[in-house]
Amino acid sequence: MAAAGGGGAGLPYWRLSGFYFFFFAVLGALMPYWGPYLRAQGFTPAEIGELLAILHATKIVAPNVWGFLADRLDRRMVVVRAAALIAFLAFAGVLIAERYGELALVMALFGFFWNAALPQFEANTFNHLAGREHLYSRIRLWGSVGFIVAVVGIGEAMDRFGINALPWLALLLFAGLWLSSLVAPEAPRSGERPDGEAFLDTVRRPAVIGFFLACFLNQVGHGPFYGFFSIYLQDHGYSGGLIGVLWAWGVIAEIGVFLLMHRFLPRFGARTLLVAAMSLGALRWVVVALWVDLPWVIAASQTLHAASFGVYHAVAIDTVNRFFTGRAQGRGQALYSSLTFGAGVAVGALFTGWAWELFEGQTFFAGAAAAALAAVLAGWSLAGVRK
Repeated sequence: MAAAGGGGAGLPYWRLSGFYFFFFAVLGALMPYWGPYLRAQGFTPAEIGELLAILHATKIVAPNVWGFLADRLDRRMVVVRAAALIAFLAFAGVLIAERYGELALVMALFGFFWNAALPQFEANTFNHLAGREHLYSRIRLWGSVGFIVAVVGIGEAMDRFGINALPWLALLLFAGLWLSSLVAPEAPRSGERPDGEAFLDTVRRPAVIGFFLACFLNQVGHGPFYGFFSIYLQDHGYSGGLIGVLWAWGVIAEIGVFLLMHRFLPRFGARTLLVAAMSLGALRWVVVALWVDLPWVIAASQTLHAASFGVYHAVAIDTVNRFFTGRAQGRGQALYSSLTFGAGVAVGALFTGWAWELFEGQTFFAGAAAAALAAVLAGWSLAGVRK
């Protein structure tokens, strides 16, 4: 039986989409507003950068630990459900943590489990798709919808009830994430290369090394955006509601890309799309650094989120899925997550936190330089990879 709207027979479209909705709704609560929340609690820019770096740094370790466990157990959804539940319970510690050390511990704990869930769910989704990988973006777009709902709704709620409502709202979304994991089904494995040596052989390939390095640098370039974009806008007179709308606008543009990627990827190929996405990302950060006082220009720059994240992520996740198959699949997705959304964003956030008091918005120029270098590396590393 075809799932309504899923585009394929036997595909549990809505049960997979629901998990993406809540996972990225949590991200929509934390990414734009966690920095302003921490500042409202009295933390300095350097401390904010360090706390955000701790959260993202858990992605360096957690996906690989849980990816290894999921590959050994051959039960990805068991890992996803356990991780979602413990993340929900651990995040509740934010309600009582007040000092820097306490909050750092809570963020490290919930981050370790929250960041374990997505890579394994990505692998599970691709196993459900099995030959219909081009439909991935149509499932993943519901994550973007969840992000929009959260970022707009929470922005308005904080204008009305104050920023201290944020942890409670995020906790509700964590609960939704766990419940959605309970209804998402396990998929059978697909692909070849069942042993661990295949994973190491793949990682050593120059194309894979260059690809991962490019993705790492691209996410370093996003560090100022993820950690300080909302603070930057606040300091230039933007309201919480408008900040939420600007974040949502970027993700609406991202949804448009996800709806078209099943056509773009076979037509243009991974290399062309990845180089274009990273190059437009560099342009985006230059625009943010130069014209923050012009809301319409910032709105236009947010449209480039369709490229710097939407195109980038859809192409990257598909490329990882083609590089790593069989029992190496979970560890491949985990490695991608840890090196990019983990190490890359952590390095970017840490650098931004240290530099912000001196340079403020000019740190976005450093993000542009990282994205430009990433585009060069992507073009080189994928030169011999088929479409």
